[in-house]
Amino acid sequence: MFKNFLLVTFRSLLKNRLSSLVNIIGLAIGMTAFILIIQYVRYELSYDDFHTKSSRIYRVQQDRYNKGKITTQWAAGCSAVGQALHKNFPEVENFTRFQKWNGVFSYGEKKFREEEIYLADTSFFEIFSFKLLEGDPYTTLRNPMEMVVSESSARKYFGDENPIGKALRYNGGSEFMITGIFEDIPRNSHLKPDIIVSWATLVKFRGEDVNTAWQWDGFYNYIILNPASDYTKFEAKIPDFIEAEIGEDMEQWTAGVVFNLQPLNSIHLNSDFMFEAEPNGNARSVYALLIIAIFLVLIAWINYINLSTSRALERAREVGMRKVIGAFRKHLLGQFLLESILVNLLAILLAIILVRLLSPSFNLLTGEFLDYSLPGNPGFWIAVLLMFIVGAFLSGIYPALFLSAFKPTTVFQGVSELRVGGMGMRRILVIFQFASSLLLIAGTLTVYRQISFMKNFDLGVDIENVMVLRGPSVNDSTYAETYSAFKSELERNPDIEMLTASISIPGRQPQWNAGGIRRINEGDEDGNQYRIMGFDYSFVDFYGLEILEGRNFAEDFGQNHGSVLFNESAIKLMGFEDFASAMNVPIYFWGDTFNIIGVLKNYHQEGLKVEYEPLVFRFFKNANRFYSIKVNSMKTQEVMSFVEEQWRTFFPQNPYEYFFLEDYYNEQYKNETRFGRVFSVFAFLAIFIACLGLFGLSSYTTTQRTREIGIRKVAGSSSGNAILLLLRYFIIQVLIAVPVGLGIGFYIMSNWLQNFAYKIGIGWWFFLAPLSLVLVITIITVSSQVIKTANVNPAESLRHE
Repeated sequence: MFKNFLLVTFRSLLKNRLSSLVNIIGLAIGMTAFILIIQYVRYELSYDDFHTKSSRIYRVQQDRYNKGKITTQWAAGCSAVGQALHKNFPEVENFTRFQKWNGVFSYGEKKFREEEIYLADTSFFEIFSFKLLEGDPYTTLRNPMEMVVSESSARKYFGDENPIGKALRYNGGSEFMITGIFEDIPRNSHLKPDIIVSWATLVKFRGEDVNTAWQWDGFYNYIILNPASDYTKFEAKIPDFIEAEIGEDMEQWTAGVVFNLQPLNSIHLNSDFMFEAEPNGNARSVYALLIIAIFLVLIAWINYINLSTSRALERAREVGMRKVIGAFRKHLLGQFLLESILVNLLAILLAIILVRLLSPSFNLLTGEFLDYSLPGNPGFWIAVLLMFIVGAFLSGIYPALFLSAFKPTTVFQGVSELRVGGMGMRRILVIFQFASSLLLIAGTLTVYRQISFMKNFDLGVDIENVMVLRGPSVNDSTYAETYSAFKSELERNPDIEMLTASISIPGRQPQWNAGGIRRINEGDEDGNQYRIMGFDYSFVDFYGLEILEGRNFAEDFGQNHGSVLFNESAIKLMGFEDFASAMNVPIYFWGDTFNIIGVLKNYHQEGLKVEYEPLVFRFFKNANRFYSIKVNSMKTQEVMSFVEEQWRTFFPQNPYEYFFLEDYYNEQYKNETRFGRVFSVFAFLAIFIACLGLFGLSSYTTTQRTREIGIRKVAGSSSGNAILLLLRYFIIQVLIAVPVGLGIGFYIMSNWLQNFAYKIGIGWWFFLAPLSLVLVITIITVSSQVIKTANVNPAESLRHE
């Protein structure tokens, strides 16, 4: 019997080539997209899962308050908290802490700037399951001036030499001995150290106070709880402990502090605080892609269901004849399910080929290197198997039940009541496809417009044609003279307009945060927290910042080190009635006194996700973290070569590293841009799959109405009226889908836009553009079949009546 079923199935597929081809291609595209996205989602959700004790590891995240309001949310808070929790609570099994550094390490003639240097204590390898290839995890980080390096770092500096016992020089000064090598960190880790220096080194240079500092931020603390501990109950104990431990000091500091526990596995997708170890992902974007993947495969399965049930009249006589000669309904169910299984099998085989071919392009699209190698990837095969089983059943069960229910008496009398019964479900499925298409188009348009808005918004700061050098880490007592000569040499080049040096640049939140800043005649309780920027004389003019009151730092006036500039937000926070009343007012700042000499107009130091922050600007004559260079855009390559030549002349001990500020600034929107690209591509695929199904469905729908059109034309109707009649069916389905698709889309995208302090408004375009596009696509897709049917000669369509 199975052989007979298989033979009939092949005959049916070959007989209906168009329907079979539409089904297989649509299912294959949907399955390909689903597998690609599900692998990406799986990768994003797998962050930090490889740690043996990942379910018990928590990061201690710190919120600082000022007068009852959150002013700073740190991923890296004070140094003392992890140690204090471990010492005072039996629930805490162990803790580790580290601070991030950067700088230049050198070995002989080889020198590299390292951005991922961790100064960690000895328990680092006890908490985290990073594998030490050489060295003892309990002793490698015990002594000052010792460190362990990753495999890649070892090869970078030493090639094939054994690095154990050798030393790297840091910033041209101190040497650190290598005591161990650890395996390269997996990509799905939110911590990615290249070099780990002993905590004892930090204690040696900063003193024992670093172990117990509550007001010294910038330290990452992780604790591991006992298996029996409930982290929410333990977290509830922390505030009372902190109050008892440092309550009096907090009143003196005028800033409260709250500590929260973040589960290790949730950090990558659900954390965006100051000093994150790396830029994290976004849970909303990941789940949005997952929903798109589900939509894609559902649309493909709906196509199969619609096309299968629309062929009901064609297969009604087949079902009737089989029942007359003795077939039971279960046999017919098996027959139609086998057809579904075969179609899904062919589609999944094609999808596997497409996944292999498209995975490099998908990796470029997402910015991640995901493993789609078939033999050694169990996750891939699990996704494929589930896709096949669920797809074959879901797409096959309704058509099988529907078709196998035909009664021989009804079929042979020519009554089509069952076809009418199937129309309701088919109409619902078509409306679902249109609603999904409208939602995806509206979502894509919103994401595109928001990203375009952010990239073209007037930031209040000029970042075009700015080349930025990372300043020299290896310096000596002659730095001021060297920098002055370097600057003079560059500014002699006619294609270089200006150069400025600073501690920070536009595009990121300033890392220098200071609390307790107040007017000199106010009490400590009046102090507030501000972000601090430091730069030389040229910075304000270089970046086109507007001075609203007072003046800039200038050599002619002197006393620049005792002066500060405020932005508008800082003036407002300090309570001045107007800008003029702030001029020359002395302020208290970290044990020293400064005078306000000018007010700068608010500008977007960070991206448009956040509001303007209160900024205080200090003068640093020898700032050396960043050198900003304004270049002639027509001669960028020549300027880059010239700058590199001068750099190697004046700073030969430092690696030459540069970037363009516009790219650096827009990196803040990397997740949104990537999400927009991926969203757009798969939204297009969803619409394409829907069009395939619509094309196939229109061919059957119009064919079934050929006789009706013939009668109407005999009665005097024109071909134009027939075309409008046939199109009306599909247009009505689109209009019904509008409130569903665009209503849901409006809710989703309104919530998404809440992530941005500065955002577009949702207007008429959100509703009219998707509707117009879907109507045009629908008309184009079905028009060939509609016109063909409308132009059939009535004598041909009615000759058998």
